[in-house]
Amino acid sequence: MTKLVLISRDYDMSHLVPSILRAAPELDVAMHGSRDAVDADVAVCWNPPEGAVAALPRLRLVHSIAAGVDNILCDPSLPRVPLCRVVDPQHARGMSEFVTWGVLHFHRQLDRVMANQRSGVWLRYEQQDPSTCSVGVMGLGEIGSRVAADLRRLGFSVRGWARRARELPGIATFAGAQALETFLRGTDILVCLLPLTDETRGILGARTLEALPRGAKLIHVGRGEHLVPRDLLNALKEEHLAGAIVDVFPNEPLPAGDPFWRAPNMIVTPHMASVASSETIGLQVAQNVRRLVNGEPLLNVVDVARGY
Repeated sequence: MTKLVLISRDYDMSHLVPSILRAAPELDVAMHGSRDAVDADVAVCWNPPEGAVAALPRLRLVHSIAAGVDNILCDPSLPRVPLCRVVDPQHARGMSEFVTWGVLHFHRQLDRVMANQRSGVWLRYEQQDPSTCSVGVMGLGEIGSRVAADLRRLGFSVRGWARRARELPGIATFAGAQALETFLRGTDILVCLLPLTDETRGILGARTLEALPRGAKLIHVGRGEHLVPRDLLNALKEEHLAGAIVDVFPNEPLPAGDPFWRAPNMIVTPHMASVASSETIGLQVAQNVRRLVNGEPLLNVVDVARGY
């Protein structure tokens, strides 16, 4: 019988057990730390403790429960076995909904209206055509391309930046480090949807934020480690950025005393922009385990060198 172990440093993954077993009743599922977990063939992970995966001598596969795998790849002792991720067909739609809400929040000046409400001020702002608002999407993979296309359909002026050249209908695209500043200087609302790599770690720091026009806004739904917290806090405090919506942070959950909770004109959301359902996770993990057992090609295998 093939055995799976669910491993996480700080996330209770027990709710996934019924979903996995519904999809593949023949599997044996254990929780990290249990007596028989060491015999696992497959590690199903989210932010596992360093060394926990390497401690499994029979390991044949590591499987993330999400699209992101940086929380797994950061372990220097990670064994050289295949690493797969979950690709939820609804993930792009969910992310597009969240980003669209954020863009409309700023474009319709609801941030200012909500501040006025707290002060008891009745003031109606002039409504602007969406074509006057330039939304810049960093990261033009499957999700970023969907977000950019959806915003364009709403009438926004959309531009995109990626490490490699991309062509998207009706969207001005920029590629590579040499084009990043030009991309940023024409962006009113910056959306980060990049994967986490050595090149993108810390990209949302002072250099990037200062290249945006004064009064720009940020919607960060990429990876927590893209963000340099002190630089974002300074940009908001100094009013170079007029607002930010941040869904992912370098350290999660965000501690109660973290200054982000009280940062001016900032909305903190708990890593909720788009989350795969338990049933989707269970089904995709079960499918890959069966493929592993049958010697078939695995689905959604991560290119470890690229990080996604």
